Amino acid sequence: MNARTLRRITLVGITLLLSWRHLAAQDADPIVGTWVLNVAKSIFSPGPAPQSESRTYVMEEEKTKLTARVAEPRTYMTVRQEIKATSHLVDGDGNPMTREWTIVNDGRDYPMAGDPDAEMVSRTRIDAFTVAFTQKRAGRVVITGTEVISRDGKVMTVTTNGINAKGQTLSHLAVFEKQ
Repeated sequence: MNARTLRRITLVGITLLLSWRHLAAQDADPIVGTWVLNVAKSIFSPGPAPQSESRTYVMEEEKTKLTARVAEPRTYMTVRQEIKATSHLVDGDGNPMTREWTIVNDGRDYPMAGDPDAEMVSRTRIDAFTVAFTQKRAGRVVITGTEVISRDGKVMTVTTNGINAKGQTLSHLAVFEKQ
């Protein structure tokens, strides 16, 4: 087989791989969709628990970067997904609140809007169904937690520990159900 044929086969293989990865990544993150808080199954300390919360996660952007060196048998590919998160909440006192943030599971800080407890969030994927996160206020980590989605994709459990904006120690276990 000559070098030209080998290059063509390599390019076809890379194209097929990218097409497959792009299609697989479309539904790869189980968080995409609408989730509603099940207040009865959730625990909020300090209280009071929110009266309701609905979170919507929408795939905003997907970037794929490919570097292929034909002379060397190396191919590098990076897929980055951005998910827009919006939370509509009614707190324990009946006050409505909307929070917004961007989800990228790369460990970097991204801004949060509308959250009195934090202004930045960073997330790191542990496995296909688990993410660890940290939230910061004034550059300091104030809240840590995890989001775990059940294997059937119907329940998301969010555990949160830290210090809220009032200086109170918080420990929450929030159970969301996919709609």
